[in-house]
Amino acid sequence: MKHGKKFKSLSRTKSHRKALMGNLASELVKHKRIKTTLTKGKELRKYIEPVLTKCKEDTTHNRRLVFKALLNNEQAKGLVTELFREVAPKIMDRPGGYTRIIKLPPRQGDNAPMCYIELVDYNELYSSEGTTEKKTTRRSRRGGAKKAAETTEAVADKAVEAKPKEEPKAEDPKPADSEEE
Repeated sequence: MKHGKKFKSLSRTKSHRKALMGNLASELVKHKRIKTTLTKGKELRKYIEPVLTKCKEDTTHNRRLVFKALLNNEQAKGLVTELFREVAPKIMDRPGGYTRIIKLPPRQGDNAPMCYIELVDYNELYSSEGTTEKKTTRRSRRGGAKKAAETTEAVADKAVEAKPKEEPKAEDPKPADSEEE
């Protein structure tokens, strides 16, 4: 019975599950985005979010806890410094929700639901910092986008021509000999 269980076992023993979560967390920190099954992704989110919260405060104790969560291997030393130097400043103002799960079509062989799990602040597609303005051309069914762009330019040119031109105001004439510095 599943009384009081807070997590899914993923059909693994405790040590195997701990190793799996540590390896997935290490790969997520290294690559910033990984592809895995949906169930593993949801469990990884529960595992990695408290680790990322610990990265916000750079103390020796928090570094040791993060190192322990990333499985104490040689690779984890570099990942811990990367977490505290590069990732932590980006997530400092975020109150939580450091990861995003993007669902994918099922896997070909066994029809398992797949997903991408990624660090939110590292995806350029969804970030609001690099937004550009939308094009203002309108599409029409009669001629496609090219004709619509030409017609909007022609209308704009006619509007400019229709405006009465104002006479420039008389200004004090400056002598041509003087140089401004």
